Amino acid sequence: MTGFTVVLVLVVATVGLLRWRRPAWYWLTFGVALAVVRVLIRYGSVMDACGLTVPPARWRLALARATNRPIPEPRPPRILRLRPTRTGLVLRLKLRPGQDAFDIAATSDRLRHSFSMYGVTSRELRSGVVEVRMTGYDVLKRVHMPAETEARPMRVPIALRQDGSVHYRDYRAIPHALTLGATESGKSVYQRNLVAGLAPMDVALVGVDCKQGVELFPLARRFSALADDPDTAAEVLDALVGRMEGVYQLIRSQQRITSDVPDAEIAADIWDLPTELRPVPVVVLVDEVAELALYASKEEEKRRDRIITALVRLAQLGRAAGIYLEICGQRFGSELGKGITMLRAQLTGRTAHRVNDEASANMAFGDISPDAVLAAIQIPAEMRGLAIAGDSSGGWHRIRAPHISLRQAVNVCNRYADRTPDLPELAPFRPALSGSDSDAAPVPLVKASSATA
Repeated sequence: MTGFTVVLVLVVATVGLLRWRRPAWYWLTFGVALAVVRVLIRYGSVMDACGLTVPPARWRLALARATNRPIPEPRPPRILRLRPTRTGLVLRLKLRPGQDAFDIAATSDRLRHSFSMYGVTSRELRSGVVEVRMTGYDVLKRVHMPAETEARPMRVPIALRQDGSVHYRDYRAIPHALTLGATESGKSVYQRNLVAGLAPMDVALVGVDCKQGVELFPLARRFSALADDPDTAAEVLDALVGRMEGVYQLIRSQQRITSDVPDAEIAADIWDLPTELRPVPVVVLVDEVAELALYASKEEEKRRDRIITALVRLAQLGRAAGIYLEICGQRFGSELGKGITMLRAQLTGRTAHRVNDEASANMAFGDISPDAVLAAIQIPAEMRGLAIAGDSSGGWHRIRAPHISLRQAVNVCNRYADRTPDLPELAPFRPALSGSDSDAAPVPLVKASSATA
C-alpha cells in the first residue's frame, strides 16, 4: 500500500508539473483523455443548461402517452464526430430542427466553463452542421507551429490561431493586406515570418523601408529591389506600375478567346497563363507607410502624391498582374492625407497588433467588425506578437506568430538567395552585396546606383 501511495503521489506531482510548465505535453499525455471523458459525460446536461436542446417530436410525445411510457427528454445536437488534436478537441455537431449556428456561437463562453476547456469557438460547415473547436490550454502563450502545414503556391503559414489551427497568409485569396501596431508590438517579428515563409517560393520580394533600411536590408539577399528613402521608394513604385502595365499586355496577347478554346483556359490573370510564359509574382513589403505619406515642403508633397497614387494603382489593378501589397504602419488614418482612405479600402486583409488608442484599432477594423476593434485594444503590452487578424467578410481571429530572430530570418534568406529573380524593371534598385557569403559573417549592404550593379 505504501508503494502504491508513493507512485500515486509521483504521478499526481508529474501531472501538476506538466500542466504548469509544459501544458502541451500535459495535454498530449493526460489532458486529452480526461477532456474526452468529461465532454461525453457532461454533454447532455451541459447542452440542456445552455438552452441548446429542442423538445421531443410530437409523434414521440404521442407514442409515449399511448404506451404509458415516460416523456422523452429534450434532445441536444447530435455528435457526428469527436476528434482529439494536438491542442484540443474538435466536435462536429448536427443541429436539430429549429436550431441555428448562432445559438452555438452565443454560448461558447458557457461551454468553455462547463467543459473546463481554455477556449471554445464554432463555425458553420454547411447547413445544419457546426464544428466546435475546443483548446485545452493557451496555445498562444508559447507558440509552436505544427511540423506539417498545407503547402500551396503563394500561401504562407504565418501564425497560430487561438483555436490551435494555423493562420495562413494566402495572397491569391487576399491579395493586399494592412498590418498595424504600436512600437514593440511584434510587427517586425510578423514581417520576418512572412519573408522567411516567402523565401523558398518562386516569388520576387520588393522592400520599401524608409527607416534607412534597418528592418529589411539585412534580408537583402532574397530581395529583388529595396528602397531605404522616400525618393527611391517613388522610383521603385513607378517601376512596378510600369511592370504591371507590361504584364497586362502579355495577358492580352495570350487570352486565347477563340471559339474553340474552353472557358477555363481563357487568361484573365497571370495564373491563367502557361507556366513557361507566366511572369514571376511580386510581393511588395512597405515597412512604415507613414514615412511615405508625411511631407514638410511643396517638393515633398509632390513626391508624396506620386507615391500614394502609385500605391493606389497597384492596390486596385495589381492583383491580376501578380503584384501584391503588404503594408505595415503604426497608424493608417485620414490624417496622413488624401488618398490614404482610398488605399486602405483596397487592403482586404487586416492585422492589428497592440495599439495605443481605439482610433488606431478603428482604422483596421472599424469597417469590418466592432468586436475585432474591442479585441485589438485589449491586447496586453506584455504579449508581444499577439494580434487580431480579420478580413472584409467580418470574420476575425486572435493570432500570434512564432518568435523568429533577425539572425534566423537572415539565414533563411541567405539559404534561398539563389531563388531571387532578376526583374529588368527593378534592376537599378537591386541591393549590391559585398563581403563574405557565409551566413555567419556580417553582410554590409549598399544600394545599387545603376542597372549593372
